[in-house]
Amino acid sequence: MKKKIKPFILGFFATIVIISVFTNSLLADNRTNDNSTAKGESRIESLTKYKKVLDIVENAYVDDLTLEEIVKKSIEGLLINLDAHSGYLDEKQYDEMLIQMEGEFGGLGITIGLKDGAITIIAPTEGTPADIAGLQSGDVILKIDDKSTIGMTLDEAVSLMRGEPKTAVKITIVRKGENSPLSFDIVRDIIKIKSVYTKIIEGEKILYIRVTSFDQNVAEQTEEALKKHKNINGVILDIRNNPGGLLDQAVKLTDIFVDSGIIVSQKGRNPEEDEIYKAKKGMLTTVPMVVLVNGGSASASEIVSGALQDLKRAVIVGENTFGKGSVQKIIKLNDSSEAVRITVARYYLPSGRTIQAVGVQPDILVHAGAVPNNENEFSIKESDLKKHLENELSKINTTNTAKSSNATAPKKNESIISQEDLFKDLQLKSAVDIIKVLNITAKK
Repeated sequence: MKKKIKPFILGFFATIVIISVFTNSLLADNRTNDNSTAKGESRIESLTKYKKVLDIVENAYVDDLTLEEIVKKSIEGLLINLDAHSGYLDEKQYDEMLIQMEGEFGGLGITIGLKDGAITIIAPTEGTPADIAGLQSGDVILKIDDKSTIGMTLDEAVSLMRGEPKTAVKITIVRKGENSPLSFDIVRDIIKIKSVYTKIIEGEKILYIRVTSFDQNVAEQTEEALKKHKNINGVILDIRNNPGGLLDQAVKLTDIFVDSGIIVSQKGRNPEEDEIYKAKKGMLTTVPMVVLVNGGSASASEIVSGALQDLKRAVIVGENTFGKGSVQKIIKLNDSSEAVRITVARYYLPSGRTIQAVGVQPDILVHAGAVPNNENEFSIKESDLKKHLENELSKINTTNTAKSSNATAPKKNESIISQEDLFKDLQLKSAVDIIKVLNITAKK
């Protein structure tokens, strides 16, 4: 028996609600208004034109296609031309979607989307084969094995990349800053996603919370971490390369850090799609907070970062987010295992702004990379002057040499982010510095 699908899944591929659609006549319209006759004629004319095209393809196309194949292709073409997130799911694709929602499947561990018509990596999931191999957010996929992705749908690409664990797939990508395409031979594995990691910054009472995706346990695990670390001077929420997940978890996570206000609202063509989500709880609402984002932060991640920014609760640091601000439903077709994924609404942040195709702009722009190190540059120090304390310098050098010769590399504490680690991540180092400044100014 398949697990029940939790409503309002909002990842890069969407907020998903499974509903049943009963077959209705396309020509039936019981609504009465002044233009009903004209509308009926226009509807009949359009459907007649559509049927003629189907007849032409069935009878004149070079290959012999069945009517079932023609209708399927026409449905696919219709939906893919609506927007980048709408689409048709046949039985295989529908079953794969259910498997993915259960949180364990054979694959690479990347979230993809269409950007400027190209299949683009939104984010590799931390610790998965794609992440370990070196695929990055923003990489454009040119080929999957020997198949070009030009004209390929997202569902087709996902289907090709998924497969039995321990089998290999070759991914060819184009990366900004590289002169030629790059190829990666990646071995598929069972994708099990751990969504929340917490650590303490070495020498600081700052809690680092890393959220890799918004599954059903994110808010609960974050609350547990906060209960364990009560005496903290700040929080860094890292949602870089987080492609999204459950909308209700995005709302609950935001609610932990704010005590009032609208977190997010969604508005659709039909009033039943309209929803407003407000803060109710508020667990840690006063300590300084920084949220780290980048181009791989999408959908639910943008709700969290955008809401905390609008509500003046956190400083957003990093790079512009992806810009996915639409809501989709999966509508099952009758009793078959086929479905339609269709955009039904857009969501809006507390200020009323949308992030669709725009993203969340950080308060402080910091590009990824290590902290600049001028260690090897020429400089004049006290030891270079004629009358420096040579004896004292000699003592220091001797002591340091003795220590280093006898020292063994200490075992790394996985619950601590060391100062060495900080200097490898300029965005994270900036976040720590910002919290320090906020604490200093708060004391004045």
